[in-house]
Amino acid sequence: MTSQHDDQVTFFEAVGGEETFTRLVRRFYEGVAADPVLRPMYPEADLGPAEERLRLFLMQYWGGPHTYSERRGHPRLRMRHFPYRIGAEERDRWLAHMRAAVDDLALPPRLEQPLWEYLVHAAHSMVNVPQDARPPAVNRVVTVTDRSRGDDDEGETISISLS
Repeated sequence: MTSQHDDQVTFFEAVGGEETFTRLVRRFYEGVAADPVLRPMYPEADLGPAEERLRLFLMQYWGGPHTYSERRGHPRLRMRHFPYRIGAEERDRWLAHMRAAVDDLALPPRLEQPLWEYLVHAAHSMVNVPQDARPPAVNRVVTVTDRSRGDDDEGETISISLS
């Protein structure tokens, strides 16, 4: 598979195609399987389906077959990950396992760098809770009166409980 120009090789091809992405994702999930923070985020007893989804996604993203979209539609990564709490700790653990997997590939720097930069960017974009988030310590009632309509009444008063 080449890009629009027959003389250009896709990143997917340059790194070794499906075999490389299979190795990358398999090594990554070996780490996830033993991780006490990340493993509970995967509802399936077998990590195989998650491994396949990530492998197909990465292959497609980097210029390989479009099997991921054919099976699952648009990636919508943030939407698909929203049900899971992903904070700084989860992101950093994900990146640690992915770093080990990327290192195991022993790619030349010109190929390793864009792959790693993408993975770091993707990991940061999946964070869906503020770092060191705590529930707000609020226990009060706020009253708001709307008098913007310009009529003769006293306005509409709404009380909101923030407890």
